[in-house]
Amino acid sequence: MDALTLPPAQPGETRHAQVTRALRGAITRGLLPEGTRLPGHRRLADHLGVARNTLVDALAQLELEGYVQAQGRSGTRVSVPTHAPPAPSAAALPLSAWAQRALAGQVEDAGGEYVVDFRVGQPVPELYPEAAWTQALARRAAQALRTGTPDDPLGPLETRRALAAHLNAERGAQVTPDMLLLTGGTQGALDALARVFLEPGRVAAVEDPTYPGARAALAATGAQVQPVAVDGQGVQPTHLPAQATLLYVTPGCQYPTGTALPATRRQALVTWARHSGAFILEDDYAADLYHAARPPAVMQGVAPDRVILLGSFSKSLAPVTRSGFLAAPPDVVRVLAATRPLTDRVPGRLDALALADVLGSGAYSRHLRRARAALTHRRDVLVQALAEHLPGWTPHASPGGLHLYLPLPTGWTEARALERAVTQGVALSPVAPLAQERRPPAVLLGFAHLPPDHLRIGAARLAQAWAAPA
Repeated sequence: MDALTLPPAQPGETRHAQVTRALRGAITRGLLPEGTRLPGHRRLADHLGVARNTLVDALAQLELEGYVQAQGRSGTRVSVPTHAPPAPSAAALPLSAWAQRALAGQVEDAGGEYVVDFRVGQPVPELYPEAAWTQALARRAAQALRTGTPDDPLGPLETRRALAAHLNAERGAQVTPDMLLLTGGTQGALDALARVFLEPGRVAAVEDPTYPGARAALAATGAQVQPVAVDGQGVQPTHLPAQATLLYVTPGCQYPTGTALPATRRQALVTWARHSGAFILEDDYAADLYHAARPPAVMQGVAPDRVILLGSFSKSLAPVTRSGFLAAPPDVVRVLAATRPLTDRVPGRLDALALADVLGSGAYSRHLRRARAALTHRRDVLVQALAEHLPGWTPHASPGGLHLYLPLPTGWTEARALERAVTQGVALSPVAPLAQERRPPAVLLGFAHLPPDHLRIGAARLAQAWAAPA
């Protein structure tokens, strides 16, 4: 019994659970073999330094689980055989081919603390419509709790009606409620579409460079992921494969270069899709993050039979809302709804109903007007500061989004630019991990989450870091 000690409590663990865990562990590790008679309750409680009632409760739990058996005057005895074999090491995990492909597609962030952090993907809480969203949640909370009807696999019809009206009016889409499936975000939609349409032997095309989460979701299925080069006008239709099942693009604001795809190329993509039988996955990620001017209409409005529109409110409302959608032909939506229960659940009803209120009341449109003005101002501050401190280093003139794409001068590498920036306490995002094919070096400067004074300080520090030639 000398080897039996009470381990340190885990966060939130009660004393009863702590004692139960200690005794269970002693049995499974073989410290208390089968048939061992445990000391009396008072003696064992004193040894562990706990109240007798606490020990009695722990033994009752272990008897329920089958580890011990109370035998009246004969005491309590261990009732399981010798301890289980040790757990296998992490290196021996029998990962599937899907898991190995998914892990290979991850892009890691090094983290760290910086004076000015330009890295992309950071939240912008001061631009979120906190009051409108919390009021909508409060109004809908009781209704969401009282409902006794099963969740619609597509999401609440009320929300899909409000979303269809918004997309048709604001984005030039051709959408009806039966063409919409609510999601927890764009990544979940990509995963669902990849599982339904891709497998080893099929081809998925992606613009290059691109959002790494899209490429990873498509590649995890075992399909061949073919890069399609991006130039100053966006994805190049002449580089598309002859046959493919899916094509992932960001035509409204190419990620990460920020280019808007012109009408001639949009039409070329649709023509190719109809000829090859492919579906175009149109990620409209920056639609609500355009600067000043109204964003171009979505491709889905021109070809609703071949374009599947993906969208999310995680950047324009807040990541915590987990509100996204896809708009697809009704037969595609039916398949997605039927297969969804195997891997996913319908997003929370409360968030969905609140989204219907925010869209239908006009609160979302009012919020976007304020947010776009703030984003435009911050972008202009950064562009002006770069022109002042780094003349000749010209970022792409992006019409929307939350970052600037800054090509590096001849002779510079991304690694060298990032290393020098860190010496001045500035963090940036590289472009190379977003591309499959080699391309001219560039870095990304996220600006939406930084106040104007930080943007100016960051540009000045970059000028100091990059003062000497590469």
